[in-house]
Amino acid sequence: MDPSVPVALDRQLTAEARVWLAEAVVRVTRDPSALAALFPAVGRHCGREPLVDGWTVADAARARLLAALPVRGTALAEEITALHRYGDSAEQRAVLRSLAALEDADPTFADLGLPLVRSALRSNDTHLVEAAVGPYAARHLDADGYRHAVLKCVFCSVPLDRVAGLEDRADRELARMLADFAHERVAAGRAVPTDIWPVVRAHPGIWEASGLPAEVDSPVPARRTAADQAVAAYNGAL
Repeated sequence: MDPSVPVALDRQLTAEARVWLAEAVVRVTRDPSALAALFPAVGRHCGREPLVDGWTVADAARARLLAALPVRGTALAEEITALHRYGDSAEQRAVLRSLAALEDADPTFADLGLPLVRSALRSNDTHLVEAAVGPYAARHLDADGYRHAVLKCVFCSVPLDRVAGLEDRADRELARMLADFAHERVAAGRAVPTDIWPVVRAHPGIWEASGLPAEVDSPVPARRTAADQAVAAYNGAL
């Protein structure tokens, strides 16, 4: 978790919310089973306003409760899996956003949260998809899983700057997949998300092999227009 998140949380909480959260942390530390009732109540007591970097106040407050759990490894994974399974989308998002911090605090947690990431990536909830592609996913998804997570973001209109580790993990195969996706969009006369082009440009030959540049000569006006826009965006992605 970015250190700015807990700092921003403390600044935004009201005095009453700060007291409630502090008491909730103590209760969870003493009795992990208390979390089942406290976790859903966070939004009501602490607020749901936007915070920083896509986090909300409720996300950050819930992450603090998860960090207070006095369990490790498999037991920790079981606790958060239950919260994710029975929680609403906001609670699920908070669990997903907390995975990297939980592993940082407990290395034995390792990849035990990966099934939750995969579950979120199968959903059509863009907030869950975005929360799933954080640092934890970048650490633990294999190459094919990571590529498909990026494609899921593109299909769901999740900006690629929300995908952790993209600069390091984007490879030639991902670039090819994105270029093929772009060609399919252009062939359908649809606009292409411009944030895919830096990944494609980083791998010479992918753009040309996709067949997309030839679409500027398509006899179909909508395809020509979409191709012209894609070419301009690709050339501008320097």
